[in-house]
Amino acid sequence: MTRKITKGLANIIAKKEEKIYLGNLEAKRDWGYAPEYIEAMWLILQQGEPDDYVIGTGETHSVQEFLEEAFSYLSLDWKKYVEIDPKYFRPTEVGDLKADSTKARKKLHWSPKISFKDLVRIMVDYDLEFIGLSSPGEGKRIIQQKSLEWNIA
Repeated sequence: MTRKITKGLANIIAKKEEKIYLGNLEAKRDWGYAPEYIEAMWLILQQGEPDDYVIGTGETHSVQEFLEEAFSYLSLDWKKYVEIDPKYFRPTEVGDLKADSTKARKKLHWSPKISFKDLVRIMVDYDLEFIGLSSPGEGKRIIQQKSLEWNIA
């Protein structure tokens, strides 16, 4: 859903779309930066014994919070561009998904470094640049500050 939001936002800026259609804005998720999760997977594979781990940020944010953060980053009011469509409501919606990665933090010495706000900015910048538009650049700056790579595929 987050990618649907950031791609939709980029398409709105590019005048390719007028609206984004979403379901439950109150659903809460534990959103994190995928490359950090890959790092955690690699650390798991380095362990001498197989074990189960939960990987996540330990924070939850609603879809609406994601919308607010993404649109405000571009100084837009999300309410003008988002429509609720019942067909996008999940019949077995889990309202609040939150990871407890205590074991991963202790045994793997892993913890997420990209905040929710930074994640949103990274995703918005990426999707703007992916379709050939200029981005505000905060997300790109965050990636560079953390010595990560900025790749537009």
